Amino acid sequence: MRNTVLSYLLIPLFASLSFTLSAAPASTTAVQDPVPVVSQMTAQPSRLDLNKADAVTLQKELNGIGKTKAEAIVAYREANGPFASVDELLEIRGIGSALLERNRDKVMVE
Repeated sequence: MRNTVLSYLLIPLFASLSFTLSAAPASTTAVQDPVPVVSQMTAQPSRLDLNKADAVTLQKELNGIGKTKAEAIVAYREANGPFASVDELLEIRGIGSALLERNRDKVMVE
């Protein structure tokens, strides 16, 4: 009985010791010079030119624009010439004012 009680007390002790040793760092290293972090909030995002972007880029960069709408934007540009303003996107079927407002800060026309 004495061995059983002793094993009940020693097993958790040794188990916690092994967990503590495995969680401890292997070695301490000297602190290196901090690397400056460039926040994307401080950098101004580049805007996408509607007259130069291809369908894949439009689909990837704009919210709510899938393959079909991106191809429709490119087809409209090829049929009617370059965009005169961003608001001209409203002429394309499937692009409404809500979708345009969601992406207005991401697109431009040169």
